[in-house]
Amino acid sequence: MVKVTRELLSQMPLNFVGNVEGRDIAKGSADVTVCDGFICNAMLKFGEGIAEMVMTLLKQEVRKGIFSQIGILFMSFALRRFKKRVDYSEYGGAPLLGLNEPVIISHGGSSAKAIRNALLEAEKFAEQRVNDHIRKNVTAYFPVKEPVGL
Repeated sequence: MVKVTRELLSQMPLNFVGNVEGRDIAKGSADVTVCDGFICNAMLKFGEGIAEMVMTLLKQEVRKGIFSQIGILFMSFALRRFKKRVDYSEYGGAPLLGLNEPVIISHGGSSAKAIRNALLEAEKFAEQRVNDHIRKNVTAYFPVKEPVGL
């Protein structure tokens, strides 16, 4: 399945970079990474855990000295922006593509903020007709007799 998927994606008019190493995903080597649901879920949760760990370690280090506490005052705006970029609840979840309607997958233990943001993302997907654009572009290269999905 992986080899067939790679071949199909390489035929499409995309900036397809091929296989990427796990360490390169967070570096931005590719805008989209295709993987099965189990691997994707593990990868997302690992990344979220790393982000939380970095914030926790940073807070612990800042509390150790007065100079760190003073320095953090100068960095407070940058740290808030950083937290907003790595906090999953800011996005609410990840889109599940290949279906007929927008679907955002959220954590089972998502906060109200995360659910709200997931709903806003689903609304944007619907307004921008993302699923229709994907279907149109995919079927232009790989015609199917009837739509696939839910």
